[in-house]
Amino acid sequence: MAWAMVAGIGLGFGLWCLVSLAPRMSRPRLARRVAPYLIDISPFARESLSPPPPGPLPVIGLLLEPIASRARRALGNVLGGTDTLNRRLRQANSALTADAFRSQQLAWGIGGAVLGVGVAIVAARAQSVPAIAQIAAIVVFAAAGIAARDYLLHRAARARVGRLADELPVVLEFLTLSLSAGEGILDALRRVSRVSSGELSAELARVVGSVNTGLPLGETLSGLARDLDFPALTRCVEQLVGALERGTPLAEVLRAQAQDSRDDAKRDLLELAGKKEVAMLFPLVFLILPVTIAFAVYPGIFVLQVGF
Repeated sequence: MAWAMVAGIGLGFGLWCLVSLAPRMSRPRLARRVAPYLIDISPFARESLSPPPPGPLPVIGLLLEPIASRARRALGNVLGGTDTLNRRLRQANSALTADAFRSQQLAWGIGGAVLGVGVAIVAARAQSVPAIAQIAAIVVFAAAGIAARDYLLHRAARARVGRLADELPVVLEFLTLSLSAGEGILDALRRVSRVSSGELSAELARVVGSVNTGLPLGETLSGLARDLDFPALTRCVEQLVGALERGTPLAEVLRAQAQDSRDDAKRDLLELAGKKEVAMLFPLVFLILPVTIAFAVYPGIFVLQVGF
């Protein structure tokens, strides 16, 4: 019996491999038809033209792709459009696309549902649990998995935006020094992106690369500010683009923007200190103060009970 199962599994795996290597009879998609013309500049085109690995996984993925596509579309309609998701992915500097992230959310939701099934089975064995409660537990765990993946992305985007806010005043001051030394704005951006390290320097390096390919500097900077959706950077880019259009001295504009960024950082620090000050009262009121009262009152109560 065991040898028959092993032989059956081997035969099934071999048949899956043969099916996966067989040419597709359906019409290729538009992306695959266009990929040969973009293979030199697009990693996605090279990946789509590479031969699929042998095995059952490509065939299973091909069969499940329509279902997964509908599930991603439904999840996107429930959680909102792709604009907010694309902005968060850009802020987090993630290489994932919106569809890839939705696929990960679906995978996390399936994992949460499996965990919910396990919890429901254990609870049902321990005591009688209504079927509605079991289904509700599965749905809650699945929703928690989807929300957890979205929360991780939101936290990564917020942390990276915080790093951009910390680096902005220093980068603006470096740009001001380069412009004061007689360099042009593009040379200053290239120098700052080359000699410094950080999130904002990497973004400026992308801007320089885009300008070298022929894109206008003002349009590239505006696109960067629009993609990151960072108020301080957006304000700085608007002032910089306006100065480029009007011919205003850029050094003075960047110096004023650096000072404004410093003031914003000080104001944010004071707000954070106020919030932390309120948060520090919780252990004082709910932990230290009750313990102090207990140590002060308990000896007197003990003496009264003893009768001294």
